[in-house]
Amino acid sequence: MGNRSIVYIDGFNFYYGVMKNSNDKWLNLEHYFQLLRQDDDIQKIYYFTAKVSGNAQVRQDIYFQALQTLNLVQIIYGLYKSRQRKCRVSNCTNPQKSYSDYEEKRTDVNIALQMLDDAYQNNCDRIIVVSGDSDLVPAVELVKQRFPKIQVTVYIPSRHPRRGAATELRNAADKNKTLPTVLFKNTQFPNSLINNSGQTINKPSSW
Repeated sequence: MGNRSIVYIDGFNFYYGVMKNSNDKWLNLEHYFQLLRQDDDIQKIYYFTAKVSGNAQVRQDIYFQALQTLNLVQIIYGLYKSRQRKCRVSNCTNPQKSYSDYEEKRTDVNIALQMLDDAYQNNCDRIIVVSGDSDLVPAVELVKQRFPKIQVTVYIPSRHPRRGAATELRNAADKNKTLPTVLFKNTQFPNSLINNSGQTINKPSSW
């Protein structure tokens, strides 16, 4: 088996699993995965996400600019869509019994398509999936069925045992692990760096 690997990161799953309450959000993904997978020849790191709205948008955009300075990282965007949810509280004071909320869309489909495309084009010997989303199980199983020589490893991004169970996705992969967070502190971007437009960007102060 060769060691050409491609990393597929479910950005929202990654953020809410290990980053939301962390002080390590300014993470250099390329440096992190090179340390984590030292026996691999990493070909590409795909970061699947969506552009959010509201106050977090500025911080997110700065982080995307930082990621875009990395040679191996490519950001693939889905959608961040508004939707109406019904209030399930029996004594809800909202006369309409509904409220606006947002959800991220297309990430699991984008990951599945990219994995299969890379497999069919013989772009890798190892697939590294960073997600706990069971919607990816069919894609993992199909890759294993059609390309048994490709090794699929799943890293579940979670600091909490319940969220980190992800039994279906773990069982579908050849190997599964909980994503180690101990490397985060040693794989941060510098506080200031130059983006691809030649401008200085700084780590968000709240991070």
